[in-house]
Amino acid sequence: MSRIALATTGLAALGLAVGGCYPDRLTSHFDTAFELTNTDDDSAILDETARTEEDEARIRKRLMELEMEEEPVYHMNAGDEIEIRVYDHQDLGMLTKIGPDGMVGFAFMGQVKLSGLTIAEGAEAIHNGLKDYVRNPVVSITVKTVHSETATISGLCAHPGVYPVSNATRLADLYAMAGASAARLFNGVAVDAADLDHSYIIRNGAILPVDFHLAIEKGDRLNNIRIRKGDYVFIAQRMEASVTICGEVKNPHKRLYEPGMGLIETLTSAGWMLETHWKHVIIIRDGLVHPKMYKVNVDGILAGKCRNINLKSGDIVYVPKDDISEYNVFVRKLLPTAQLINLITSRVAVFSSN
Repeated sequence: MSRIALATTGLAALGLAVGGCYPDRLTSHFDTAFELTNTDDDSAILDETARTEEDEARIRKRLMELEMEEEPVYHMNAGDEIEIRVYDHQDLGMLTKIGPDGMVGFAFMGQVKLSGLTIAEGAEAIHNGLKDYVRNPVVSITVKTVHSETATISGLCAHPGVYPVSNATRLADLYAMAGASAARLFNGVAVDAADLDHSYIIRNGAILPVDFHLAIEKGDRLNNIRIRKGDYVFIAQRMEASVTICGEVKNPHKRLYEPGMGLIETLTSAGWMLETHWKHVIIIRDGLVHPKMYKVNVDGILAGKCRNINLKSGDIVYVPKDDISEYNVFVRKLLPTAQLINLITSRVAVFSSN
């Protein structure tokens, strides 16, 4: 596919296009608004992408890698409770917590920095500090309680927050620690408010390909992955009426969804696209775990050759940079960029279209 630069469109021209040139093409006329299918001659959809058998195999391989991953080496940290023993010197033994500065106070040695050290490294540090006072000291450290190995769970769970985790903690365990789904009243009846289809887990800046239904409701071991230090789990809200717009736009944000909301109007609400944008816009639908993606010809809509597109609640409108290779990588991995992750996980303002 050739790479064509998209001419910069001024806001005045945009207002003219949205307001009057092709009124029968825009979503203010719901009877002519275009849904995301690729069957009409004037379709703005240039390409549709969903998970293939190759993607399924790749995801399964990734989940198996996560299952087989060795537990990271534990490093002591502030807040951890440890027991220090010196063989044949019970008077030197102590049960203590590592202080906020990473230090513990120990006989003869004063303050000893243990934060960031493995258990073996910590025992060696105390051994080296004691050998001038105790002949051949044999030191052992036992971790009683770990407070530094934590993961975060937020969103529609009963008790969102930061929880201690170990190698035995899996996704369903963390979900249970947080009290599982929060309930909401609907017509006077308490209903499960969690939307597992749109929930996700982030590790080291990337969304892991985990199916929350299989992990939490079915107990599937591959999807019910081990939780690691620093993991971020988000439990989405059922029927959350919002649309996210991000990427190369002036004002990335999440806005309240309204029936009939169209792509062009949503781009306008974000201050339109930056000059660095790619010539097409990507609409991501059905969540980040099993997404469907649509490449949209915005120029065609503005020129009146294609109808505007109705968005749906939960859609993500992503404007890539002017780089065709970025789109290819994006589609192949079916993963969002770091900017998208930051947007959907941060406490961004939610704007009404009023």
